Amino acid sequence: MIKLDILAIGAHPDDVELGCAGTIAKEISNGKKVGIVDLTRGELGTRGDAQTRDAESKNAAKLLGAEFRENLDFLDCFFTNDKEHQMKLVEIIRKYKPNIVICNAIQDRHIDHSKAAKLVGDACFLSGLKKISTTSDSVSQDPWRPVNLYHYIQWNNNKPDFVVDISGFIKSKLDAVMCYKSQFYDPNDNSNDTPISTKNFLDSIEYRARDLGRLTGVEYAEGFNASRTPIIDHISDLK
Repeated sequence: MIKLDILAIGAHPDDVELGCAGTIAKEISNGKKVGIVDLTRGELGTRGDAQTRDAESKNAAKLLGAEFRENLDFLDCFFTNDKEHQMKLVEIIRKYKPNIVICNAIQDRHIDHSKAAKLVGDACFLSGLKKISTTSDSVSQDPWRPVNLYHYIQWNNNKPDFVVDISGFIKSKLDAVMCYKSQFYDPNDNSNDTPISTKNFLDSIEYRARDLGRLTGVEYAEGFNASRTPIIDHISDLK
């Protein structure tokens, strides 16, 4: 059984790469164990299909060096924050016992992003309750509540509570994003254009990271919102 340092969760394949691939690559380079879980297969996306997205997400996870990538096969756009979905996530959280969970933006353009953020947050809480019983491979699971829950930034320019310096890992982030070739800008294919298939969106991945870096005194950064107020031991820990 893998005990994770970080579990990154996305409503769709490519959410994790767009939101926090630089941070994941950096943490893995420092010896941290990171796993990825996608809630849906992105089957309602205009470009590509579920099978294409499966292959793309597998390649991205391998490039980043994740311990594993799982898909819960929830229904794209139609999953809900109910007991059935919560319990599936509770089982995952208890199985891998992550110290940190990173998931979708609290508020965003796509309806699945905010739904996923609330669903994951509720599951993290429920996972810590002793009287909720779950099993994995017919073995009873112990309660487990992650120490921290963070939300990466997606379409909306949400103001981050903190940023992570990814200056040495911007190439890893962009390479992971471009594993999803069916999704993003292709100068030779302007059919079925979507908000994320434009050159402007593709460029924005780097210029957002560069702008967050500019604001915080580094070259590139990724921003996050915290589910609770972050605490540090010493004021000198802040950069």
